Amino acid sequence: MAEEGQVISCHTVDAWKEQLQKGNESKKLVVVDFTASWCGPCRIIAPFLAELAKKLPHVTFIKVDVDELNSVATEFAVEAMPTFMLLKEGKIVDKVVGAKKDELQQTIAKHITSA
Repeated sequence: MAEEGQVISCHTVDAWKEQLQKGNESKKLVVVDFTASWCGPCRIIAPFLAELAKKLPHVTFIKVDVDELNSVATEFAVEAMPTFMLLKEGKIVDKVVGAKKDELQQTIAKHITSA
């Protein structure tokens, strides 16, 4: 299911837990994109996220639709879309709120180098 170099969409809580578990075990940086189908900025940044996933195969990118997985969004206190949570071993290490390409790229780079 999880392929390097692509964004993994989780449509069930079980799929989410499975991907999170894999991310924790691999000790990789996990970038979670909390998105929504009705969110314009989310659709605009999606191709950029896909490009990042291709460029950074050692980072796990997961997409979560807040309407599909409301409990997950609530658990992470997501209040705006898109919100990008950066996790290491299950712990939040950073977050970027909004479709801010430069900030997202810099934040990811910062946590890759600190790995």
